[in-house]
Amino acid sequence: MPVDRATKQAWLIWSTAVVVYVAALFHRTSLGVAGLEAADRFHVGPAALGTFTVLQIGLYALMQIPTGLLVDRFGPRRVLTAAALLMGTGQLMFALAESYPLGLAARAVLGVGDAMTWVSVLRLAAAHFPPRRFSVVMTLSAALGGAGNLVATVPLTLLLKGAGWTLTFLVAGLATAAYSAVVLWRVREVPEGVTPPVQEAVPLRTVAKRVASAWRVPGTRLGFWVHFTSMSAPALLGLLWGFPYLVEAQGLSRPQASAVLSVLVLVAIGSGPVMGAVIARKPEWRMPIVVWYLAAALVCWAVLLGWPGGVLPTPVLYAVFAVLAFGNPASGVAFALVRDYNPLHRVSTATGVANVGGFGAITFAALAVGVVLDVLPAMPVAQAYRIAFLSVVAVLLLGVWRTAVWWRRARAAVFAAEDRGEQVPVQIRRRRWDVLASA
Repeated sequence: MPVDRATKQAWLIWSTAVVVYVAALFHRTSLGVAGLEAADRFHVGPAALGTFTVLQIGLYALMQIPTGLLVDRFGPRRVLTAAALLMGTGQLMFALAESYPLGLAARAVLGVGDAMTWVSVLRLAAAHFPPRRFSVVMTLSAALGGAGNLVATVPLTLLLKGAGWTLTFLVAGLATAAYSAVVLWRVREVPEGVTPPVQEAVPLRTVAKRVASAWRVPGTRLGFWVHFTSMSAPALLGLLWGFPYLVEAQGLSRPQASAVLSVLVLVAIGSGPVMGAVIARKPEWRMPIVVWYLAAALVCWAVLLGWPGGVLPTPVLYAVFAVLAFGNPASGVAFALVRDYNPLHRVSTATGVANVGGFGAITFAALAVGVVLDVLPAMPVAQAYRIAFLSVVAVLLLGVWRTAVWWRRARAAVFAAEDRGEQVPVQIRRRRWDVLASA
């Protein structure tokens, strides 16, 4: 049974958990400004550099459904504790690695730990806060996570220049691993007085059935494609290719490039809670907000790839990156959809399914950009990035198409439930194109 109010204990537990997510965002995006240093340290080219992110994010995507099952089985407290330990260990390994294979192994360990954070935080939010507060808490969590991303821009650039690679990442890894003890001490699965859900082992033969049950829900499928489409482009720029693009193709200095990248984070931090409050009060606005963002994103990529000469004025870069940054809070709509249309015992699994969308898209696009840059070494850098970024646009167009398809199908499912006399989480108005879609 969902709780009817948010207590001080709920906020304390949530704040303890969200610190792990802040650390996850720092570790995940640290290669964004350290990419050029990593290329020098490990003596690799663009494709091999891209493999760092592809491996880390690919493992993140693959781990989403297992993470949902782990949270359902063991609870978010133990999963978050393990996540902090794994991330700390991975960053320690990365600090000390001097060979490319060891660097890859370190990012793999870090990716597995990172993969276990977001689903756990959302499960705690679903258990400790009333449904009407879920969207606000979710977007606030994402916005605060952006603080870790922000530290991984200009501050990390300065730290790498001053303290060096090893000391910077060594301290970050030790602090994260030590924080696991705080999580184990302070986090609780459910509010006081509430009976914890029975945590039963899920036999392997039933895993596919549980995932299939979540996947069959149109709201889950829509959430998958919303996350796929909204998150992929800003995350790709922030995680790896934005910094090299700004330095190598646009001719910015490293501090200038870090400042442009920080716009991705600052806009997401500022707009996330506002968007969360809006969709909490007006949940019927969720998908229109996503649609408006996707239209704006297509315009932004047309500007980046179609600007005469390929080198954009710095104010235009700031504006484009600021608009694309709205994809991070917009992607949170995916988890609100999952929360509304799945029972609580399946929310973690369904959240993992939806979360695969964005990170699967990032994995493909990051690899494609690196491969294209590797095969075009003789071409002017600005032109090479233009061609490489076409893969990002292809991912965006695919996501727009599938989002449109599943938005119509999810609406049709809501209207069918209403016609059967069932109560639906969000009241929406029939539109002319709903009639056409069902004709």
